Amino acid sequence: MDLGLQGKKAVVTGASAGIGKAVTRTLAQEGVDVAICARRKEPLEAAAAEISKATGRKIIPLAADLTKPADAENFVKQAHAALGRIDILVNNAGSAPGGVIEHLTEEEWASALQLKFMGYVRCMKHVLPIMQKQKKGRVVNVIGNDGIKFSYWEIAPGAANAAGQNLTNSLASQYGKDNISFVCVNPGPVRTERWTGLVHAMARDMNLSFEQADKLAPASIPLGRIAESEEVANLVTFLASDLAFFVNGTMIEIDGGQNKPLMDRMRDR
Repeated sequence: MDLGLQGKKAVVTGASAGIGKAVTRTLAQEGVDVAICARRKEPLEAAAAEISKATGRKIIPLAADLTKPADAENFVKQAHAALGRIDILVNNAGSAPGGVIEHLTEEEWASALQLKFMGYVRCMKHVLPIMQKQKKGRVVNVIGNDGIKFSYWEIAPGAANAAGQNLTNSLASQYGKDNISFVCVNPGPVRTERWTGLVHAMARDMNLSFEQADKLAPASIPLGRIAESEEVANLVTFLASDLAFFVNGTMIEIDGGQNKPLMDRMRDR
């Protein structure tokens, strides 16, 4: 299937590793030039060089800390200048710490909202005027299924995700008149570089071994495993295309049918 993405220009945040890097690669494979950001310059530049070499597309690495309003604004301005236009924004940067309320600190709550929610807000604030002038744009916000399911261990991610999901769908109703459409992609557990740290935190909070904790997520998914980054990237790339442009103001889960919060399954044992 030809997605019709050849020659499009995209911005992807949080793209030095994991889902963001995979999304950048799949977009580039479809003929898209991409500006990417992350906080760490060296891994970002390495990812850009790797993807550019493999696909022959222009991949522009721009280090930015999206918890800082000035960094987010500068990133979008530099990306726009380098690409000439921004057809697609994929917000992906950031994660929120898991944990029970007894262990979560004020700083961890603030961190969850600053990057996972406000980072998305800041990028959209500066990209949307560009898309309005172009008279078209597509925004894909990679958020997470913690915003729609309940789990006492994932309350910080759940709060940040729910805020992002509400915002995305609200903006869809505001900017439809400008021919800009929005969609949320909500992954469940994904095997990324961050996954090991999450498993260690689950083991700590539930007094489990690492091996026991690592079985919790697959046990909550009917397909018996967690997702790979490439599976999420394939969905995001399709949704970024004009073939899916009319999918607007809605959410799509990619979680293998996860049907019960993973920590609650452990509690029921």
